[in-house]
Amino acid sequence: MYDDVFLVRFWGVRGSISVSGPEFSRYGGNTICIEMRCGKHTLLFDAGSGLRPAGGALQALAVTDFDLLFTHCHYDHIIGLPSFAPIYDRSVKVTLWSGHLAGHMTTRQMVDEFMRPPWFPVKLGICKASLDYRDFVSGDVLRPREGVVVRTGSLIHPGGCIGYRVEWGGRVVAVITDTEHEPDKLDQAVLGLIEDADLVIYDCTYTEEEMERRRGYGHSTWQQGVKLCEAAGARGLALFHHDPTRTDAELDEIEKLAKDKFTGAFAARDGQTLKFPVSLRKKR
Repeated sequence: MYDDVFLVRFWGVRGSISVSGPEFSRYGGNTICIEMRCGKHTLLFDAGSGLRPAGGALQALAVTDFDLLFTHCHYDHIIGLPSFAPIYDRSVKVTLWSGHLAGHMTTRQMVDEFMRPPWFPVKLGICKASLDYRDFVSGDVLRPREGVVVRTGSLIHPGGCIGYRVEWGGRVVAVITDTEHEPDKLDQAVLGLIEDADLVIYDCTYTEEEMERRRGYGHSTWQQGVKLCEAAGARGLALFHHDPTRTDAELDEIEKLAKDKFTGAFAARDGQTLKFPVSLRKKR
């Protein structure tokens, strides 16, 4: 159905902890999970609470072979994994990737440590799907599926974090979440990952005014996202990893301010879908 489209769907856009209530209804309260469909291939990025509805959608479409790539393993990025229905299905094959703990813990160890008592009622062995674990080192170029290239790089975040650049069909989408910028400085690693990207999904947890008291938390701002996209020649900027206290009205205002500075900016919402036709742009 989407063989000629690079599809991006946001299943969770909230950072730190999931939220609910009428003041969060439009942008959503699920924590981080992004789906990318490169033609017939499906990739998921992070396993926040948004992974649960993503799993239901994959089952409805009978998608049984896909990849799940972790940026890192803080709770808001993995909490949805035990509620991800496909991992309990014998007909499913999932390849799980991580690189932020390279040399310290494997992807298998990371998942096994999380899904076991006392943190979870049962051990990982309850999962009936075929789970394949892949480890990599920051800077590696991954080729998870035919024609799909994923470039990786280190982000600035406590405990480490991986940024991703996904290339398929001449299109580029970058996932840059959980990273902290230095004042008046553009991160060269991030610039490399987002160069000429069609869409940059960027950590906009705070504003520059808030950063003065949030240094060391490992997050960034929409203002820095704009600067990076302008410097890298990127065309779209998804404000992402929204602060859990940020209401719909506040996000509306931030989105307006960002659009005034960069026309391709928007505040990402749970359930939002973007489609990039690959036939409209020549491969590099």
